[in-house]
Amino acid sequence: MSNIQVNSDRTKAEIESVAITDNIRLSDDGNSLVIIDQVKLPNTLEYKKISDLESAYQAIKKLEVRGAPAIGIFAGYMMYVLSKKDEDLPYNEFYKRFIENKEYLNSSRPTAVNLSWALGRIERLVRSNKEKPVKEIVSLIKKEATAIHNEDIEMCCRISEYGLSLLKDGDGVLTHCNAGPLATSFGTAQGPFLLAKARGMNIKVYADETRPLLQGARLTSYELCKAGVDVTLICDDMASLVMKNGWIDACFVGCDRIAANGDFANKIGTSAVAILARYYGIPVYSLGPTSTVDMNCPDGDHIKIELRDPEEIKTMWYEKPMAPAQVKCYNPSFDVTDHELLTGIVTEKGIIYPPFDINLKKLFDEE
Repeated sequence: MSNIQVNSDRTKAEIESVAITDNIRLSDDGNSLVIIDQVKLPNTLEYKKISDLESAYQAIKKLEVRGAPAIGIFAGYMMYVLSKKDEDLPYNEFYKRFIENKEYLNSSRPTAVNLSWALGRIERLVRSNKEKPVKEIVSLIKKEATAIHNEDIEMCCRISEYGLSLLKDGDGVLTHCNAGPLATSFGTAQGPFLLAKARGMNIKVYADETRPLLQGARLTSYELCKAGVDVTLICDDMASLVMKNGWIDACFVGCDRIAANGDFANKIGTSAVAILARYYGIPVYSLGPTSTVDMNCPDGDHIKIELRDPEEIKTMWYEKPMAPAQVKCYNPSFDVTDHELLTGIVTEKGIIYPPFDINLKKLFDEE
């Protein structure tokens, strides 16, 4: 595992100088959660208040808030908002309502491990403090949710530094989907590009549009353009050509779940990028916090893949259907990239190289 010195305060200030970093925050009164509605981007920057369970569920399901780390941050704060409504209940009733809320929210998206990780962390806190007054427990939930958020900022800063250490001035990097501040707190796979811009480095980014929901087109190119990063948007099926042209020196992608052997789930199309990169001899790095690593999941075959509405392919972005109404569609939200196609995993604790099964285990054994 590779390690470098990181000054997170400096890194945080540098990324804040170029990026949007307020995509999730508590309202001043703590009665709602304020998010950037990512469905409206890039045409409208709109902040939306979420204050009830169903709206929270739909915000995740409809991708108003998305990205594995961002969903974890959202879930932590949302459990505080919901618990605050029940703080006058006796503990047994409060806990029953808490579990109902937690399980429903957890069912919104099955693939990203950060959602269940954050909810489980809040539940453990509630259970371990059951002898305390409920109002005090609710206050502790707020503190824990804030800690989850602050820890993600720290992790993103460190991941950005480690990722940037893999690049040199003038490099071309291909990225797929969106793993910037909109999907996290400060960015994982896109964090190094923002940090490079803040430091005067010229990194040329090629962003796949990421069909069918166009996260690369709507979100990644939006974030990087606003930051002044040199970004070129390409269709997903152009990745092979830009690699063949010699324009790509590395591929940086995010991750929603990493299995114990290094297989990882990310937005659909990521595995195709990795296969192409292997053919052209280009290194592939997955960038994400250790909270995304699921050591209870032995390999990619055990990662549950979310299937989404077929209409996202046929009609979502068009005034008229772009396929026959009766045609069947297969619309998995994620795919799994085999660890053998992966050069390294960039975490807040360093860059992990093969053999991933051994080195991921060491990472957690050292904690």
